[in-house]
Amino acid sequence: MMPFMMRLQEAIRSKGTPLVVGIDPHLHLLPDCLLRRWSSTGGDPFQWISEAVEEFCLSVIDRVAPLVPAVKVQSAFFERLGPLGMVVMGRVLSSARDHELLVICDVKRNDIGSTARGYAEGFLGSEGESCSPDQKWRKSDDESAFQTLPSPWASDAITVNPYLGGDSLDPFVQVAERSQAGIFVLVKTSNPGSKDFQDLDCSGSPLYLHVADKVEQLSIATRGSGPYGVVGAVVGATFPKQVAELRARMPHTWILLPGFGAQGAGSDHVRAAFDARGSGAVVNSSRAILFSFRNSPYADHYGEQNWQDAVLQATRDSIEQLSLN
Repeated sequence: MMPFMMRLQEAIRSKGTPLVVGIDPHLHLLPDCLLRRWSSTGGDPFQWISEAVEEFCLSVIDRVAPLVPAVKVQSAFFERLGPLGMVVMGRVLSSARDHELLVICDVKRNDIGSTARGYAEGFLGSEGESCSPDQKWRKSDDESAFQTLPSPWASDAITVNPYLGGDSLDPFVQVAERSQAGIFVLVKTSNPGSKDFQDLDCSGSPLYLHVADKVEQLSIATRGSGPYGVVGAVVGATFPKQVAELRARMPHTWILLPGFGAQGAGSDHVRAAFDARGSGAVVNSSRAILFSFRNSPYADHYGEQNWQDAVLQATRDSIEQLSLN
């Protein structure tokens, strides 16, 4: 299997767009018609809400799969629903893979040492990895005995928080290399409050630039013969000046850009993230596509009952906007 960043590049070339659709099933924004239908079944609310979320997400994947190279699944909305929600997340990830989409699981995990490795092994790797720990565990505490266990979430890439320092990133990098997967490290996030810490002066430059330098080092160290390594960066499209600055600072790092659409960023905000070949970046849009049926012009044209058609058209429109980049 090719390294993740190469597979991402090929998928973008195949679909003709760098657009990634975020699977963020905000409960209060789901179509009322969908919630009413599932609530009428009665019983445990976590059960019927989880079923409504599953139908919604799978319908979105059905519509967008022919158009985009990847989806970004936000785990928070599934975790909110407890064990049933996590089962649904597993089915959503599986459906995305069945549709031959690359999957970025937005979990923003990290910890120290072996705990970071636990997160990495839990979310990265192929569903089809071999599983043969045999009897090594009876004879040794060598953790390598269990490294062939398949990932229960089997994502192609995940988001990682770097706040615990460079050594906390190492387990994610190692597992990503072994699994031909990728990680996207938070460098400059799209929310307004990112300035509170990320923009603080640190030895003469903002903290986010120090994080960017570390990410670039890791990407260079893992790039092999290709232009990009297994380590990418999350850079908010809502800060176009920093997007340009960070592309120049990280020439060997793939960039994931949230903030396109509902958070206000447009195609002009993301232009500088792409390298000279028009590659090296993916642009995520979530609410603007998933809940387009609630907003103009889709609300008037499609209405809530045809929310799936609104998702499809909003995806096409987003692709067209990015093609003007």
